[in-house]
Amino acid sequence: MKICVLGAGALGCAIGGVLTEAGNEVWLVNRGQAHVDAMREHGLCMVEAGVERFVKVHASTDCREIAAATGAMDLIIVLVKSFHTQVAIEAALPIVGEHTAVLSLQNGLGHEDILADAVGRGKVLAGKTYVGGLMLGPGRITVGTKGKDTHIGELDGSLSERVQRIADTFEQAGLITVISRNIMGTIWDKLLVNVATGALSGITRLPYGELYQVPEVEACAVAAVAEAMAVAQASGIALSFTNPRDPWLKAGAGLGYDFKASMLQSLEKGSVTEVDFMNGAVVRQGAKFGIPTPVNQTLVACIKGIERGLPR
Repeated sequence: MKICVLGAGALGCAIGGVLTEAGNEVWLVNRGQAHVDAMREHGLCMVEAGVERFVKVHASTDCREIAAATGAMDLIIVLVKSFHTQVAIEAALPIVGEHTAVLSLQNGLGHEDILADAVGRGKVLAGKTYVGGLMLGPGRITVGTKGKDTHIGELDGSLSERVQRIADTFEQAGLITVISRNIMGTIWDKLLVNVATGALSGITRLPYGELYQVPEVEACAVAAVAEAMAVAQASGIALSFTNPRDPWLKAGAGLGYDFKASMLQSLEKGSVTEVDFMNGAVVRQGAKFGIPTPVNQTLVACIKGIERGLPR
């Protein structure tokens, strides 16, 4: 397949890298010129279990360059930060063709509506991934794909040929892929995992190995997830989780001691986080249905305070 990863940071490069190794024509798009230059010059360095391997990849900062080189994509995987979704998909319109599928694997809620407004709802697929990645430097990442599943699906819950083709392509690249007929439930399942660790990792500045050694952190995480589950239930969402501790355990399963949640990675780079699309989404949806969310409100407040203190 011809695939563009829109927002090829650590996670996007991990997915794009293994898809490239499986024989697909993959373009990695990132706004960072140094990152793109490093991949063009040396290839993408993927570090897994302490072992480095270099993958020759296509990389660019501009989708117009891709359109000129190879035309429309079969699949665009959207992995930009939530607050960049609209700008990114509008910039990608030159590589959107009649049969292009646009798949959001972003964290949080609401991206599919933004994408549908730009390209048409019929082109949009939704999904969530538990694959991990950590940026070590320009063109260099740690990969966490082993045993990590990715869920994708049509917005209407149908089993289409295109979603099956995408799932087969992912599987051939070693990405465990599940086709979901309850994609909103799938999105909420992943949201619960993000709620469990994202803000707490950002606030404490702890990587997963240390985060999971603090009982008080676990108690706070489980309380935040329990609130989110109550909100999901009030919203009519069918979850696969029944115990609020399970998303906490799922979040760290199989990841290295030094792995850092995306919120912590953002703060360490001096960037704002996606908290408004994660814990903030729980708070907003809770208010809509009259469900109290004091733990998530507190986590959002703490992250907002940290963001306020970032260098401007």
